[in-house]
Amino acid sequence: MVRLLAKLVIKNSEDISAPEVRQAYGMLCGIVGVCLNILLFVGKFLAGTLSRSVSITADAFNNLSDAASSVVMLIGFKMAGAEPDPGHPFGHGRIEYISGLIVSGAILIMAFELVKSSVEKIINPEEVEYSTLALVILVISIAVKLYMCFYNRSIGKKVDSAAMRATATDSLSDSIATCVVLIAAIIGKLTDLQIDGYCGVLVGIFIFIAGITAARDTLNPLLGQPPEPEFVGKIKSLVMAHPEVLGIHDMIVHDYGPGRQMVSLHAEVPAEGDILKLHDAIDNIEHELKRELRCDAVIHMDPVVTMDEHVQALKEKTVSLVHAIDSKIGIHDFRVVAGPTHVNLIFDVLVPFKYPMSDQQLEKAIQEKVREGLGETYFCVINVDKGYVGS
Repeated sequence: MVRLLAKLVIKNSEDISAPEVRQAYGMLCGIVGVCLNILLFVGKFLAGTLSRSVSITADAFNNLSDAASSVVMLIGFKMAGAEPDPGHPFGHGRIEYISGLIVSGAILIMAFELVKSSVEKIINPEEVEYSTLALVILVISIAVKLYMCFYNRSIGKKVDSAAMRATATDSLSDSIATCVVLIAAIIGKLTDLQIDGYCGVLVGIFIFIAGITAARDTLNPLLGQPPEPEFVGKIKSLVMAHPEVLGIHDMIVHDYGPGRQMVSLHAEVPAEGDILKLHDAIDNIEHELKRELRCDAVIHMDPVVTMDEHVQALKEKTVSLVHAIDSKIGIHDFRVVAGPTHVNLIFDVLVPFKYPMSDQQLEKAIQEKVREGLGETYFCVINVDKGYVGS
């Protein structure tokens, strides 16, 4: 249904890289979510009232909170699509992450209230009278929630939306929770066992776990998670496709919301090349990144010596010595400064976060390895970098 509506109401619906198309998908899913959750609330509230079931009534109000969450997502997508202004020069894209966090908070509050009311029901049990209508409504609710999970997850993946993925997680947990309520209803109808309160606690735990998962997925981009490896790979492929670039390092991807990335990186270029031609090539790469990947890019040129065979030989030897310590360690910005009594090898090393050796231990290990391999007159001047795009 949602995909059909998208084709009918969203212009160029397949061009998901366009910000306006992405925003339209988010708003459409929000509107559909509001409508479906309100219908589920009305049906479950009726069933819970008729059967005097705390778990069904609580599940109904959970759907009402889901409708409010869909409104939050709808508003979040609308505000996130606002144009940059003097106070927010990078746009308002992170509002989408905040809306997802609000949805997660609503899920956690609902879980707490459900567990609280269910414990009260355990302490003060009341007879529950389940009707066939209540059971039918629960079955329909499970099917609707599974559908909502499917379309939110599918479109959330398509447009890369943490808020929609959080909503999908919420819908899945709701379907599981309603299954538990349904099982309790069936057992209560067929036997004298009154497990309504216990099932309500179990439902609350399911919802709480879903809220924690959704909160994590929306907090990580706000705190600054590494970019997706696929996105990093596209950047590297595009930049390295230009013959003027010999290598890249120190890449940082700043995330200001889905589809609003700023990239900075260092590109190694031949020191012997024409500076004007190299600068022109770097400009072209920046424009290409903007055009192809919709990200603003700032590229710093690092000149590296390519015509000096002695420097190249020292670099290759140093790389092999460092890789003997750990093949995960990368080297860049290699320079050689020779003096009358010793030679300084100046370079940066790139190591993953949480590397088992401290920076000081790593520097000492490399220094010893280089002296063993090249001689006592060689000294290393090392700067240790961490990989901001994952490793």
